[in-house]
Amino acid sequence: MPAIVGKSSTVVQTPDLKIDELAGNVATSDDTISIAYVSISEPTAEPWLTLDYDEWLCVLKGKMVLHYFEAADSENTEEKTMEVNAGETAFIAKGERFKPVFPVAPTEYVPVCLPAFRPDRCHREEEEEDVLQGGSDVTKKLLELHNMETETAKEGSDENENQNDNENVVDDDVLYHMCQKTLWDDAMKSQKAYYPPTFVQDGNFTHATAVPQRLVDTANHFYTESEGDWICIQLSRSALTDLGIVTRDESGMPVGDTAVDEKVIQSEWKCPHVYGGIPTRDGLGVFVQSFPMVRNEAGDFLKITGLTN
Repeated sequence: MPAIVGKSSTVVQTPDLKIDELAGNVATSDDTISIAYVSISEPTAEPWLTLDYDEWLCVLKGKMVLHYFEAADSENTEEKTMEVNAGETAFIAKGERFKPVFPVAPTEYVPVCLPAFRPDRCHREEEEEDVLQGGSDVTKKLLELHNMETETAKEGSDENENQNDNENVVDDDVLYHMCQKTLWDDAMKSQKAYYPPTFVQDGNFTHATAVPQRLVDTANHFYTESEGDWICIQLSRSALTDLGIVTRDESGMPVGDTAVDEKVIQSEWKCPHVYGGIPTRDGLGVFVQSFPMVRNEAGDFLKITGLTN
């Protein structure tokens, strides 16, 4: 029989937008699906987002512009845009990276998420000042409503707050490792585990990170003299665990004969170290996707297409 399962709950309210959840973890205590009503009162934009759920964006009034890139393995790495006008519905697949922009107001739309929205399923690339504070006000409010908290919040008033690798990443299942494209391609072709060249020398582990923004600095510290194309591969920590491969969050370690950057030591970053190679066999779920790393003629690393600006 029909039943009232919950009540609309305002989960975000800023001068620019308001989000009322109609069904989901807050409004109906149901993780199966979430439905919300979003009203934009002033032109605004979200940060770049990557979702761990499928999302349908049903525009009722106004319009939104979705910024995105082609698939990571495409030769076309130019940023693209797509307009979604009133009466249209756009679909965002799980794992896609995009940035929603709202150029006109009022704009109203209904997002439908399957499974339901949770902060740990929506990876927001927020401004650096917000990241250092444990997330923007929007992120903090969503975490509070979902009974979650950032690592910064857990540390409380500790004056020696560390900029840990996982500190600002709610979903610690996501790992990134950068490597030479030819080595990764060879491993994928053979379906054998990938091992970095310094694997044994470094202590039988594979270096990783949970914060892709730091990879460009790390690459410029260790690898500017290397030749050829480099890529960043996204991995699943839980899939590694299911295969008996342990990931430990530890202090930054040298790579081969090159010492750790002093900035890493001073900041006391905690870095995920994967104690094993990276399985490449299809169906294991360890490898998620790859992103090209952009370099200039001098060998300096500039950005990771699809991950950093």
